[in-house]
Amino acid sequence: MSHPLSLPLDGLSAIVTGAGRGLGRAEALELARLGASVVVNDYGQAGRDGSGEASAAPAQEVVEEIRAAGGRAVAHLGDVSDHEQARSLVELAVDTYGKLDILVNNAGILRDRMIFSMTEDEWDSVIRVHLKGHFNTTHFAAVHWRARSKESGGPVYGRVVNTSSEAFLAGSAGQPNYAAAKGGIVGLTTSTALALAKYGVTANAICPRARTRMTEDVFAGFQEPEDGRLDPLAPEHVSPLVGYLASPAAARVNGQLLVVHGGMVAIAERPRVAAKFDSAKETFTFDELDELLSPYYAGRPPNETFAAAEVLGLKRG
Repeated sequence: MSHPLSLPLDGLSAIVTGAGRGLGRAEALELARLGASVVVNDYGQAGRDGSGEASAAPAQEVVEEIRAAGGRAVAHLGDVSDHEQARSLVELAVDTYGKLDILVNNAGILRDRMIFSMTEDEWDSVIRVHLKGHFNTTHFAAVHWRARSKESGGPVYGRVVNTSSEAFLAGSAGQPNYAAAKGGIVGLTTSTALALAKYGVTANAICPRARTRMTEDVFAGFQEPEDGRLDPLAPEHVSPLVGYLASPAAARVNGQLLVVHGGMVAIAERPRVAAKFDSAKETFTFDELDELLSPYYAGRPPNETFAAAEVLGLKRG
């Protein structure tokens, strides 16, 4: 992995969270292949629900894979849902490479349960790792970029790529905590995009569909190809988009949500107004609302979700 100067991420440094396995691993390898120096973050717990002893092995193995190919990488064993550990992650990137240019937030856990069965801890833990984890790293990266911009007197290079999910777009009955966290990540992304644009930083979110430890139940019925072809659900279908969004080529892409899987990228629009009703007098009455809204919803599927989800044929993921 000796990098010619023409590589799009040459001279840039990146953090990828949850990069010891699955999507994060594929993303870290792709960024390194494109020339970036990478901090590979992974808490290294064995269970996809966040259980088990923390281990440096998953992150270190990815680091060694990058180095063996000629790239630059260091490992960070830390829980991004912990504010101070997220600070140390950003500091490691800055101390090691002189600056941070790219942040890819991918770390997450699953604790699936129907809403009527979910415990407070199952709710809190998923929101903490996914949503708070995204906030923690983004906060410290933003502090770094803002300070650099003030010091230089102009914009700097910064890219944030966050990981949302089709569970937010199309709903997921057994994942109220996960779907809520992924929806929150979209809101965090658009807010970050607006706040940091003047400093030269972009922030975008992806909804990936991939066969990983996190989604083994979701895609259990989709068999991998037996003829040597790349699995349509392989994380390697997602990582090129992350590489693109992290690159100078994506300078005009900001505050966007993109669905990606199996050789397909779709740009999701923000929700649009489907219908509008005005009250006949100063304010609505119950009867007037009943006369206007009930006929509108009559005959529609009771679980109708975003039109974007229907157009794309998206299911739980």
